Amino acid sequence: MEAKKKNHIKEDSLDKNLCIREEFQIREKSFLSEYGTLSANAKRRNKEENICNIRTPFQLDRDSIVYSNSFRRLKYKTQVFLSPLGDHYRTRLTHTLEVAQISRNIARAMRLNEDLAEAIALGHDLGHPPFGHGGETALIAVYSPHFSHSDQSLRVVDSLENSGKGLNLTREVRDGILKHSKGFGNILPTTPGETAITIEGRIVRVADIIAYLNHDLDDALRARVISSTDVPDICIKKLGKTHSRRASIMIEQLVYNSGPENGKFILDMGKDTFHAMIILRKFLYDKVYRSSAVHNEFVKAKKVIIGLYNHFLNDPDALQKELAKMEMAPWDSSKNPLKRSVCDLIASMTDRYAMNLSSKIILPNPLI
Repeated sequence: MEAKKKNHIKEDSLDKNLCIREEFQIREKSFLSEYGTLSANAKRRNKEENICNIRTPFQLDRDSIVYSNSFRRLKYKTQVFLSPLGDHYRTRLTHTLEVAQISRNIARAMRLNEDLAEAIALGHDLGHPPFGHGGETALIAVYSPHFSHSDQSLRVVDSLENSGKGLNLTREVRDGILKHSKGFGNILPTTPGETAITIEGRIVRVADIIAYLNHDLDDALRARVISSTDVPDICIKKLGKTHSRRASIMIEQLVYNSGPENGKFILDMGKDTFHAMIILRKFLYDKVYRSSAVHNEFVKAKKVIIGLYNHFLNDPDALQKELAKMEMAPWDSSKNPLKRSVCDLIASMTDRYAMNLSSKIILPNPLI
């Protein structure tokens, strides 16, 4: 029966002269809401040379990101705790996978484009430097006050991956990657130009904070930086006591409170849930991210970043060698200032790569 069904689909495709991708894109119009982003309307940064007959543009973007060097390096980049020895602590990679899963769940429930949401989520932190936000603040100090991991993530997919050719992603995925971050800003921003052009991109922005609020709290409890009694009562009352319960409530409240309003699709989490999330985020900033256990390690990490930055700034030959090892395009003074390429190199490093390289450069090699 299954074989007949497959043959029937194949025969229909031949009769209609449509490939699998085209058939799927036709079906998208029936199961996506009017606010969902159709993959047939996706536009690439550069003209496509070969169009896939099976995968849609957003599915291609997802695969390009997953198979990239930058994505693989996320497994050795810090989320909150630097180079944790415990097997259960999150890394930048596991954070990314959690964001992708949450984004898909929300997009599915809202009848939006799951593939687009997933692609944005998988690429949103590709440009994050080693050592978490400690590495980011170090590059802000030595390279540029305008450095941000969101901008760097876009630079990775546009200019750094694939030996400098980039991944040639769609505008919708690129826009979502650029506008995913909020730091300590608004969770649901309303400033024109600050929000993604697609609802799926805006979902990833919220999914990012849902993910890190829950898993950073989980890791902080595991590391005994805080205890369960430290968590504000209102967060327990409104969001729940466990990781799974908190995540479920945040996702459900976003899904059930969001919807069309005056011709636009508005994301809303409900007053009580949103308020509890704001309090939980402030608690994490005050008691975890700025705690001595985390902050003191970030201070050390900043010294590593600054040391590497100054080293390569004064030794372009060493820079070229490391760029080759990282399979990145060589520095070309006609295209980039030296400091830009040094920043690109360091932001691409994993924690362990940066620490090992720093020890080789800074520490003397004793004779045997």
